[in-house]
Amino acid sequence: MTRENFDKRKLGRTALSAAFGMAALLAGTAAALAQSVVVQGNKRVETETIRSYVTGQSPEEARRDLVATGLFSSVDVARRGGSIVVTVRENEVINRVVFEGNKKIKGEVLEGELRSKARGPFSKPQLDADVARVKEIYQRSGRGNAQVTARTVQLENGRVDVVFTVVEGDKTGVKEIDFVGNKAFSDGRLRDQMSTTESNFLSWLKTSDVYDPDRIAADLEQVRRYYLKNGYADFRVVSNDVRYDDAKAGYIVTITVEEGAQYRVGAVGVDSRIPDIDSNRLRSLAKTSAGDVYNAEAVEKTLVAMTTEAASRGYAFAQVRPSGRRDAAASTIDLTFVVEEGPRVYVERINVRGNTRTRDYVIRREFDLGEGDAYNKVMVDRAERRLNNLGFFKTVRITNEPGSTPDRVVVNVDVEDQPTGQFSIAGGYSTAEGFIGEVAVAERNFLGRGQFVRLAGSMGEYSKGIEFSFTEPYFMEKRIAAGFDLFSKISDNTRYARYESRNTGGTVRAGLALTEEVSTQLRYSLFEQKISIPNTSSRPYNDCTAPLSGTGTYPNCIDNGEASLALKEASGRSMTSMGGYTLAYNTLDNTRNPRSGLYAEIKQDVAGLGGDARYVRSTAEARVYHEIVEDIVGVVKAQGGYLLGDDLRIIDNFFMGPNLVRGFAPSGMGPRDISVDPRNNALGGTTYFGGSTEVQFPIFGMPRDLGMRGAVFADAGTLFGYEGKEDFRSVIGGNCSGSGYQSCITVRDEKTIRSSVGASLIWSSPLGPIRFDFAKPLSKDTYDRTQFFRFSGGTTF
Repeated sequence: MTRENFDKRKLGRTALSAAFGMAALLAGTAAALAQSVVVQGNKRVETETIRSYVTGQSPEEARRDLVATGLFSSVDVARRGGSIVVTVRENEVINRVVFEGNKKIKGEVLEGELRSKARGPFSKPQLDADVARVKEIYQRSGRGNAQVTARTVQLENGRVDVVFTVVEGDKTGVKEIDFVGNKAFSDGRLRDQMSTTESNFLSWLKTSDVYDPDRIAADLEQVRRYYLKNGYADFRVVSNDVRYDDAKAGYIVTITVEEGAQYRVGAVGVDSRIPDIDSNRLRSLAKTSAGDVYNAEAVEKTLVAMTTEAASRGYAFAQVRPSGRRDAAASTIDLTFVVEEGPRVYVERINVRGNTRTRDYVIRREFDLGEGDAYNKVMVDRAERRLNNLGFFKTVRITNEPGSTPDRVVVNVDVEDQPTGQFSIAGGYSTAEGFIGEVAVAERNFLGRGQFVRLAGSMGEYSKGIEFSFTEPYFMEKRIAAGFDLFSKISDNTRYARYESRNTGGTVRAGLALTEEVSTQLRYSLFEQKISIPNTSSRPYNDCTAPLSGTGTYPNCIDNGEASLALKEASGRSMTSMGGYTLAYNTLDNTRNPRSGLYAEIKQDVAGLGGDARYVRSTAEARVYHEIVEDIVGVVKAQGGYLLGDDLRIIDNFFMGPNLVRGFAPSGMGPRDISVDPRNNALGGTTYFGGSTEVQFPIFGMPRDLGMRGAVFADAGTLFGYEGKEDFRSVIGGNCSGSGYQSCITVRDEKTIRSSVGASLIWSSPLGPIRFDFAKPLSKDTYDRTQFFRFSGGTTF
């Protein structure tokens, strides 16, 4: 062994001996320190655990650390002689947390938000904070007046039960919805985009003013989409501040927005990077053009149309993305739709989660892609919009996650079901049907299958009936809305005519959307009509033909209200078998309260597929809406119809009144039998046409959310062309000349243009749509029946 190696080994032994000595010294010191810390008052917490907080710290630092554990209600650390004395008072331990009185929010949901936990230490300050937290949860769910208290129940061994008592109270309303930063649109216009409304004196009839944070979030998205649809591409919601105002006992919602500039479309181009797809062909599918106000919805529809076209040409992975170049000085956006091959990613799986009621296939069928298909984000976004539009779900969220391989993706669809059933009691009044009430039960998502079912019964002053409807929106797994309607209705028409009727039957129908704007419906109807003519002392409308018992024929039977021979011929039962279709074009911005767009439809029905009727009936209608200035909307309407057939009965004809020209009574215009009671013996016609113009405007000083609007209008139209029988001698005998009751009718059938002007009060109330029309006829025929005031309305609550 060399001298050098010997010295190294000697040095190593010396270092090892020193290390063992140091360890022994430290162990002895720690033991001494542990013995110098005296712990008093602890029952459940180990003494060594408490000592570990004291060792190596000053007494004040040790006290703060022990208090911070939450295990003790009081801690005292002091030096006494050579020892440190730690005196503690332990907190009680929570045995369990219980909620009483909570019905709208489940206990497990509330418990998850608390800091006081079962088997955790009890702390009075922490309990007070939890009470405030539960109140906050109720306020966020729309119950700002909820009362929450907490108490403890003492148990043995230092344990307690914590009991929260909740008085939920009613939901709290939204008192104000204010916007900050909006210049292009008024607060009222933006509130119109929201389903949440402000509380007012009609709050007892509505629930839309109840604060719901999820609904507010959805409303903000609707406001954002409204701005994007109207050219404000840079719009954003800066903040949404919701606070509960104790003085007003409700919520104040303040929404701060940043509008940015309004843009128009500068140019529209297509950059196809796929050789086999022609850019010019795709450009024709664009839903917007140069000069138009920028519309994000039109861009979305263009993406869908171009993506579908590329897929139909065999490019399932093609991606279409919009590229916009802003010109701030000119306030324009040049749009370029870039079409290129996307990554070859397939849908490995579509997971549907959260649907407790709606069946999986109802959700999956809204996707235009399935498992194993090429993944396309445009189609996924379209499915999300469709799911939201169903109205079955409170929330819809679609996310992606990587699949089992890099070229696979998993699509997750998270939804939350919401109630879709409706029980309604409806009531109203109209000048045609008098007071009427209806009870209806409807379900939009029947048995979770996405089907619509409705059963309704009505009872009115002059009518009563029952009807049942069923619709399957995906007939034969296609986007065909098929269904049927069954109905039976009894009507007393003697105020404007001389008969009573009962219609009983059904309709089978199937509707299909051909494009975003064009739809069609096919239908077949089979129904029985029963026409009866009252003949009593108070309504002697058939006493010329059938004298009332015991009195003989009235000498003045014509003058006391006799029904026309044409109507008598049609009395009794008849069967109508009829097939038809409707072709509709719709670009309205809002189907409930339109401000712009066009709605047009053509209907044609052919009767004669069996039954007693033989005719072809064609009608057409078009309505154009245009916002003249903000909140002032102009409406132009045109309509017409033509009936072609042989041996037409009176009940086959068109009967017109306020539905063509306001200011005229039901069946108040057109051909009439003037040989008997001409004012009440309308014969109907085979041809009608008419038009109207209307300007709708808000009523000054009236709260906007009441939904009241005024209107002024001018109508014009005519009905003519009676082609039914006039000579009934072959049926009842008699003659057509001389005095007394004749066997022929005298028809007045003029093509006189009827016209009127007037004003209306329109109320989109919580009771349903209500309309008051005041009209003054400007031109009419001799025997027309006019009607200055017309009221119609109803309610669902």
